[in-house]
Amino acid sequence: MISLIYCGGVDITCDKIYILLIINSGETMLEKFENATPPQESTETMQEIASRNFGTWNNALQSRNPKEVAALYITDATFLPTTSGEFKKGQYGAKEYFEHFLIKNPMGKIIQEEVQTLGTDCYLHSGMYNFEVGPGDDRQVVEARFSFIWKKDDQGKWKIVHHHSSAKPKG
Repeated sequence: MISLIYCGGVDITCDKIYILLIINSGETMLEKFENATPPQESTETMQEIASRNFGTWNNALQSRNPKEVAALYITDATFLPTTSGEFKKGQYGAKEYFEHFLIKNPMGKIIQEEVQTLGTDCYLHSGMYNFEVGPGDDRQVVEARFSFIWKKDDQGKWKIVHHHSSAKPKG
């Protein structure tokens, strides 16, 4: 029997990795792996992650492919869309909504935002955004409020858990 003991943490930096093997006889063996690098913590802030994820979502809107947009939502996501009075659930609900919304050729731009970290793999991104919609020669601006909750899935990809968007009230 061979046991592997791993000691690590985010504060460890090194240029070589050593693994201590303990064999069932009690004998130990130290293995050195040259050119191996320990996992690095990202120095990217949640604000930067939120900006990148919003860009990914906005670019998916530009694809005009509802499946591509819906793929950014987890399978059991909840969604309160801007131009629908329905409470949408899951990727199917998101796809169903975007089949109609993408016809308007939307392009989002964040006007005001806040990012609140909820954990190392989850955050709330909320604020105000404007959408330009309509054909190229007759674009109109729709002012709206938004909140997204993003979380990393089991594969480490950022996905939308909840999305709420509503037209900005007048006044």
